[in-house]
Parts: sequence; structure tokens; C-alpha cells
Amino acid sequence: QVQLVESGGGLVQAGGSLRLSCVASGRTFRSVVMGWFRQAPGKEREFVAAITWGAGRTYYRDSLKDRFTISRENAKNTVYLQMNSLKPEDTAVYYCATNPRTLITDPNYDVWGQGTQVTVSS
Repeated sequence: QVQLVESGGGLVQAGGSLRLSCVASGRTFRSVVMGWFRQAPGKEREFVAAITWGAGRTYYRDSLKDRFTISRENAKNTVYLQMNSLKPEDTAVYYCATNPRTLITDPNYDVWGQGTQVTVSS
């Protein structure tokens, strides 16, 4: 099994930036794609971005690709989400997840972290 631990959330003013981290441990060889998701209060969880461990291919939610950047550091088994120009509507719990399938758009993520809270004040 893979274990995922997110960090880097917090309170930030609108227009500010945060970088989230997700460290993978355990049977990381099962992980092909890493994704970030978020869930705001009263809303469904939504996809944010994904990246492949191998080639570093990326895939974004269209509405976020100009402000958010996903990256990975294979030596540290860590995936990052750089979030710039944050808005109050970005307030949510952010989760990382792993997918053993090779298609970066595959929705079947099977292991999830515990989440990290991001709050953007106006």
C-alpha cells in the first residue's frame, strides 16, 4: 500500500501564494500518476491537477491552469502544488491521491491523503 501525507496548507490573503507538498511512502512503485483534488464546504470534491512520476506529464483543470502548477521531485517521492494569485473561492481541503493506471486522465485514484486545509481571506 502507498501512504500519502500532505502539508503546506494554511491561511493566506487573496492574491497570495502557497505551495502544497505530498510525500508518498510505502509501495510507491504502484503509483504512476499523482493527482491533487480539493473539496470546499458543501461542494463535491473536484480535480485540480495531475502529474506522471515518469515523464512528468501534467494535466490541469482548465480553470486553474493559469494559476496552479504541479511538479514532482522523484528522489524525494514528493509532489508539489504551487498555487498563485489565490482567491477566496480556492478555499478548500486539498488532497493528494495516487493512481496506478497509466492514463493521466484516468479518474480511478485509489489511495488518498488526509488533506490539508487552505483558507484564502478576502
